[in-house]
Amino acid sequence: MPRRGIALSLFWRTFILLSLLLGWGIFAWVQTFRALEFEPRAVQAAQQIASLVNLSRNALKYADVINRVTVVKAISDQESMKLLPREPKDKYEPFEVDRLTRAISQELRSRLGPNTVVASSVNGEPGLWVGFVIENDQYWLQAERTRVQPVQGSTYFVWVGIALFATVLGSAAIAGLINRPLQQLSFAASRIREGEFDSRLDETMMTREIREVNQGFNRMARELAKVEEDRAVMLAGISHDLRTPLARLRLETEMSVVDDEAKRNMAADIDQLDAIIDKFMDYARPGEVKLVPVHLAPLVEREAAAFRDPSQIRIEVRLPIDTHVMADDTELGRVLANLFENARRYGRTTETGWARVQVSYARTGPWVIISVRDHGPGVAQEKLAQLTTPFFRGDAARTAATGAGLGLAIVEKAIQRMGGTFEINNAPDGGLVAHIRLKKAP
Repeated sequence: MPRRGIALSLFWRTFILLSLLLGWGIFAWVQTFRALEFEPRAVQAAQQIASLVNLSRNALKYADVINRVTVVKAISDQESMKLLPREPKDKYEPFEVDRLTRAISQELRSRLGPNTVVASSVNGEPGLWVGFVIENDQYWLQAERTRVQPVQGSTYFVWVGIALFATVLGSAAIAGLINRPLQQLSFAASRIREGEFDSRLDETMMTREIREVNQGFNRMARELAKVEEDRAVMLAGISHDLRTPLARLRLETEMSVVDDEAKRNMAADIDQLDAIIDKFMDYARPGEVKLVPVHLAPLVEREAAAFRDPSQIRIEVRLPIDTHVMADDTELGRVLANLFENARRYGRTTETGWARVQVSYARTGPWVIISVRDHGPGVAQEKLAQLTTPFFRGDAARTAATGAGLGLAIVEKAIQRMGGTFEINNAPDGGLVAHIRLKKAP
């Protein structure tokens, strides 16, 4: 079998795809911004430093030797920079360490001359140091390193984090808006599946495709409601029309037939026809049920008592006395009656001639699983899935008796109406086992 991937709802699929798209868009925007910002920032930083150097150079150039000390002191006190004489013994570290600093150094040399020295520290003191010459006198100008620093990584992190947070919120909102009509359609379809045909969707949506889908769904719901109503009326009429002649036949049989054996056979055939009509009516029963806490053990005992006959079926019930499930008392009783009837007809063993049935239970989280098992011949594995199909009959071993072929179909439909699930399997050591899963009552 092919391996199944992770199942995601349409909301999460849309949300993840939108988040990835917008996230990559933010990443591309950041990279583009950094690339476009790089050259202008380098030129701007070099221009600022070159302007400071030229101003300082001109101030020192036109001051006499005596006043140069005063100018240097004034500049150092009033500006965020220092002017210091450059000594031959000064030790400095090159400023060029990455692409930005190399671009700044190159721009400074193009503006101040090829002999300009750019350093990141002089004599162990960090900063942006620019060495220049005035009339054979060498000077250092120390400027703040922040003048040429690019946007800090923390700044990018903050703004990118805000953008990503806004992206997640926006993606969730957009995904919710996109999937809301589909969620409404899914909910309405589930109500239709449960037999509630009054579901209606908004036919005034602005989106044309969704509006057309909603209109088509509403038309389908109206048609299904009409079909369901017509079916109920038709079956009620058929039941009435068939039972009236059957009652006359029974009366005429009792009064006219002399042979007792023939009379019993005719009465049995009439009872069988009446039972088949009941099966049809059960299968066509409306889908609404009222779920209430049902005491399981007394209900199973009540239905089992109606079937216990040592010559045909023997039922063993192993249920705790305190178990309650959310169900409809009448519907669940009908389910058990159909399962017992199915076991009585098809679960008999060739050795004993009667059917042995065991009723047990198990708890799984909020669910109660009721198991009804016979010890008969079972069913071919490939036919198990078809046993709940209306009018389907399995192999000859399980169809020796007559019937409408609706028993297990009625069971599955009733369990679904009560919000549970129904499964049929062959028991490991022979026989058929039916599992009814219902919600445990609070």
